[in-house]
Amino acid sequence: MTLVTKIKEYRVKKDITQGELAEAVGVRRETITHLENGKYNPSLKLAFDIAKVLDASVEELFKYED
Repeated sequence: MTLVTKIKEYRVKKDITQGELAEAVGVRRETITHLENGKYNPSLKLAFDIAKVLDASVEELFKYED
């Protein structure tokens, strides 16, 4: 199963850079890049923090696909 994220889509809608999102949730910009590219699975806390900043639910931002 692969984690698919819509972080970039929601981030662009809110006009937030990767760096701004990273700073808001306390991670490095590279972590956001890896999340957007599906190369990193976030902790539950990080997933909720990102969802809060982007005004979305965790379910809207993350899902697993076969």
